[in-house]
Amino acid sequence: MTVSTMVEQGLPSMADERILVVDDENSIREVVCSILNQAGFDCRPVTSGEEALALLHSDAGYAMVLSDLIMEGMDGLSLLARIRLEHPDIPVVMVTAVHDISVALTAIRNGAYDYLPKPFEREQLLAIVRRAMENRRLKQENLAYQTKLESLVAARTEMLRRALADLERSYDITLEALGDALDLKDAETEGHSKRVTAFTIAIARAMELPHDNIRVIARGAFLHDVGKMAIPDAILRKPGRLSAEEQEIMRHHAQLGYQILHRIPFLREAADIVYSHQECFDGSGYPRGLKGDQIPLGARIFAIADTFDAITSDRPYRSAQSIPAGRREIERHSGRQFDPEIVQVFLSIPDHIWQELRNEIGAPTGR
Repeated sequence: MTVSTMVEQGLPSMADERILVVDDENSIREVVCSILNQAGFDCRPVTSGEEALALLHSDAGYAMVLSDLIMEGMDGLSLLARIRLEHPDIPVVMVTAVHDISVALTAIRNGAYDYLPKPFEREQLLAIVRRAMENRRLKQENLAYQTKLESLVAARTEMLRRALADLERSYDITLEALGDALDLKDAETEGHSKRVTAFTIAIARAMELPHDNIRVIARGAFLHDVGKMAIPDAILRKPGRLSAEEQEIMRHHAQLGYQILHRIPFLREAADIVYSHQECFDGSGYPRGLKGDQIPLGARIFAIADTFDAITSDRPYRSAQSIPAGRREIERHSGRQFDPEIVQVFLSIPDHIWQELRNEIGAPTGR
């Protein structure tokens, strides 16, 4: 293949493979450059390591460096060290008249591509230069392939992330529809699922929980009453006080909700919150009588949000109480019904935040 053909096809030619020859002996520089130029390489001779570094800094077009080992001023090993540090992709071949294998090993250990002893034959020089050039070319191709592969992986990962995000949005839209259905089934608590979710998220954020944890807790809060779908309407919509038997049936809604949700993979963690949302910090709750840290963190946060919403919302049997009244009631049950540490976080959130959340969802507040 001719040089013109390679240029037409966009392939590198020897003329594009520039070599920097560093030697403080004029005769050696001339001989080396003459051989390389005749072979089609573009050779640039310099007399010292300092000059070589200056040229490499100002011109990034060199494909390799051929350097004498013993020179005045900066010797070959010092030059090698600087090139490896500042231009690690440029192969360096050391040339020297010192016939000592330990010198060669030192140069190679310090990062030289190879070692060429003086005197050398023309074919020896060309063979080692061509090997160094081929090694550099292969490394560049591997790097380009790796970069392309990493770019492809990144693109595919982003596509997967977007697909999962879209799927998650679809899940959340479905959950919102389910929550709305729950509110319609239990008319006296209309909007309760959205409010209590907003309150739960506000407390979780004040606790500086990770985003993924907050997302799971929010789902558990939103679906906490999903088990009521299995409670007979005669009990759920009964205007008066429930009988002891009816109360016992109603108490099963936490376990029923868990049974509905835990079979759904992306709701499995939220199902634990649903199962535990009626537990009390002192162990007096139901259905399992969990106590303290036995209760999932999300359920302990939810318990405060749920009670706070119940106090500050209208019910058929009473009017909504004020936000300060709700705060006092939560504080009064700290350590018994509620986790005292989470209560302190709840109390640290200003009243206007709760009011803004209620206004955003569209629920009146007691005065």
